[in-house]
Amino acid sequence: MKEHYTTTVTVSGKGESKSRAFADALNQVQHAVLRSTQKILLRIEPQDVRVISAHEAVKKEAFLFFFLAREKRSYRVELEITVNVTVIDTDKVTFTAA
Repeated sequence: MKEHYTTTVTVSGKGESKSRAFADALNQVQHAVLRSTQKILLRIEPQDVRVISAHEAVKKEAFLFFFLAREKRSYRVELEITVNVTVIDTDKVTFTAA
């Protein structure tokens, strides 16, 4: 009934800081695992994280082209995460009629 398996998912995230970009990517791990299975998830445990790509974009902004100039940064990461997944296989559970 309870099964364990290891899988690798690729997720990406973006944000205004490096930590927000990583947090956005890590929040998508559960959704990526759910899309790959129809079973009930009990636990998702990350084993390894590998950075596929990490990009920083800098955009210069100014009011009326001269005043209050600033640089706006955005970050984008793509991660490959190996996870151990524990699931319950509902197909193996026998239900009785009441």
